[in-house]
Amino acid sequence: MNRGNEHTLSLTDWPEDSLSEDYLLGRKIILFQPKQGFRASIDAVFMAAAVPAKKGQRIFEAGSGSGAAALCLAQRVADIQIVGIEILPEMVSLASYNIRVNGKAEHVTVINGDITGLQPPNLYGVFDHAMVNPPFLKDTDGNLPKNPIKARAKTLSEYSLADWISGICMNIKRRGTITMIWRADRLDCALTALHKEFGEICLFPFWPKLGKSAKRVLIRARKGVKSPMKLSAGLTVHKDTGEYTCACESVLKYGQPLVF
Repeated sequence: MNRGNEHTLSLTDWPEDSLSEDYLLGRKIILFQPKQGFRASIDAVFMAAAVPAKKGQRIFEAGSGSGAAALCLAQRVADIQIVGIEILPEMVSLASYNIRVNGKAEHVTVINGDITGLQPPNLYGVFDHAMVNPPFLKDTDGNLPKNPIKARAKTLSEYSLADWISGICMNIKRRGTITMIWRADRLDCALTALHKEFGEICLFPFWPKLGKSAKRVLIRARKGVKSPMKLSAGLTVHKDTGEYTCACESVLKYGQPLVF
């Protein structure tokens, strides 16, 4: 599949013209992703911007999808190592291609696996940070996505959020952090899932506009500590005109970190 003079896509898992060519961080990141199915949104960019990674550290990602969050984090922080796990083989091949296209193969790897199942033992306990944009729908919820890839990405299936958190926890060092983006209306589920192993929980809500209720919230917590929870002022995403606010654009376009 030819995408102009720069990219020749040879992915046997993806039919001709099934992918779109998109850009993140002011066109610093190129991202091929399915036209139909699960597509990366600003959630992935915000999540990557909130991970407190430093040069030389290792980061684990559960559910890498097409690689959007990992690529954004690798673009922002130099000389880090990111290992992602993704259950769908076709998404692993797509993420791996995106990693190569963006020249991040030395710093980002995505492997096939299930965060709720048995993982490679060399992952256990070696990461400074983890990030996850977990599924937030249950099989019992109405109006589940009809596209199978999108449904798998957004549905917990037979597992719970606590199962995801447990699988991630075993890969993080003591005092390592987890950064998660989650639905504000199901914040209680996330706090319950984190309570056993994590403390120092900090909440960072995203306000769609001034005066509007938050729909998404970033959650950051630290493994093995019991410090009190904090609530950040968060970020207003849109102006009344519908344009991104300056603070939001500094993250989405210029790759600035979210510090909280």
